[in-house]
Amino acid sequence: MIVGFLGTVIGLERAVALNKPWAYGAPLFAVLSAIAQLSALPAPWSQTFSVISSAILVAIFCFLWWHRHESYLVIIGLGALLWLVGNSLWLGDYPSFSSAGWWAGFLILTITGERLELSRLRRLSNISRLLLFLAIAVCIFGLSRTSIEEPGSRVAGAGLIAIALWLLRWDIAWRTIRLAGLPRFMAVSLLSGYVWLLAAGVFWIIYAADFIAGPHYDAMLHAIFLGFVVVMIFAHAPVILPSVMDVSMPFQNFFYAHLILLHLSLFLRIGGDLAESAPARMWGGLLNGVAILVFLANNICAVRIGYKAKEVGSVS
Repeated sequence: MIVGFLGTVIGLERAVALNKPWAYGAPLFAVLSAIAQLSALPAPWSQTFSVISSAILVAIFCFLWWHRHESYLVIIGLGALLWLVGNSLWLGDYPSFSSAGWWAGFLILTITGERLELSRLRRLSNISRLLLFLAIAVCIFGLSRTSIEEPGSRVAGAGLIAIALWLLRWDIAWRTIRLAGLPRFMAVSLLSGYVWLLAAGVFWIIYAADFIAGPHYDAMLHAIFLGFVVVMIFAHAPVILPSVMDVSMPFQNFFYAHLILLHLSLFLRIGGDLAESAPARMWGGLLNGVAILVFLANNICAVRIGYKAKEVGSVS
């Protein structure tokens, strides 16, 4: 999911923006990593491809920074560097939890940097930007200590909380939520995702000793990967899919169905994790999958509605 899908999408987005042949190596090797992992090839093949992909992504942001000094490029570039670290640990056969934190940091910083890019419309002060970089520094320092000592997870959790609070304070979603239709849906999705990121930070602090495996570990990761990352995908899909696939996908109110279902199912899953209730965790995980299937179905329906509206318009 992280390397094969999200790594490919993020790499492809930046390769298209850079428009350099070598930059397409990032999504290409991410795809090869996923194929190798799903096939019978030895694990080092997939791991090596993932390292190459993330190294190219880091090079892309170095190139972009060289030509355009923007703070959001630094943040997203740091995210790519965290992905490289996580993939390198994976290649080095370190325990999976050693890579998981770095992978989470990769996605968190990528999303945060992209939100900062959009927040330029608010003309953020230097102090607000400094606070964000301090929060990121705390998070990265904590991640660097997570696999060594327990307090590292607590420090990283404090960084996650600080990043979430920054997003809740300065993101432009507070402005767009006043608008109807798609802007409001995106704003609701974004703000709810930031709350899950905040919750994840709390979990990382409280359950630092369990950052290895078990129900608490499940809650610590899925509050980020589902509550934050997948909700961000829900928020941006109505904008990204039409531009990438060249289709019309008008906003529909039933988009709220998959968003609400994901939140409710994640409440059930994480509630089961914290209460150590296997049935609640199982049903929550199952409904998480159903929410993603509903998301796919709703997007297909919206594309069909857009196609029919386009046909009617061309006939008239």
